[in-house]
Amino acid sequence: MRNVRQGLTLAAVLTGLLTGCAAAEDDTDSASGRAGASAGTSTGTNAKVAARGGSVGASGSACELPVVFDVAEFWKAKAVDAEEASAATGDLADLADALLRQGPVTMACEIDAKPAGKIGFLRVWTGEPGDADARTVLKGFVTAEKGASKAVYRTFTSGDVTGAEVEYVTTSELLKESKTEHALAVSTPKGPVVLHLGGMDTQEHEAMLPAYELAKSTLHVSAG
Repeated sequence: MRNVRQGLTLAAVLTGLLTGCAAAEDDTDSASGRAGASAGTSTGTNAKVAARGGSVGASGSACELPVVFDVAEFWKAKAVDAEEASAATGDLADLADALLRQGPVTMACEIDAKPAGKIGFLRVWTGEPGDADARTVLKGFVTAEKGASKAVYRTFTSGDVTGAEVEYVTTSELLKESKTEHALAVSTPKGPVVLHLGGMDTQEHEAMLPAYELAKSTLHVSAG
């Protein structure tokens, strides 16, 4: 009975991921590959920041992570147990592995925008400690996403944390539609961390950018 409940829980998680994910693959990090105006607004020093609703990352929070950052008002965080998903069998295990592992990192937390009236997630991915810097990890993350192109990388600083950030476009072969996505990566003593913001489409993505900016501007390495 416990295995049945785990299977149902995993299926629900994967269903949520399927509705919030799109396929992708890295193309370029040159300025000439920058997405056009229709691909979304670049995040910069004047970017809007969402109102704070809480934080995740610290011990006792919804997701215990190597980093801590603020979450936008009404957004709901939920830890993702990739190890439990990997324990599934058959096609479900293969699907879990494909959705919960991307390049050098594994999904650890997803923060749902639906309670705030938007469709999308801010997802947190973590990796094993190693020598790879944040930019290398981020490139590996984007490269592993089928359909990604026009990737533009930059360095960002938040307090005493310096990392890499990327804006890119994903195109769905099935829907024949493109949309903008953002992600950032930082290195910590416990391994790399990637924050990724997707969305149903570019318009929804842009509406959620203030939540991403809040997370980026408050990001710091966990003391735990």
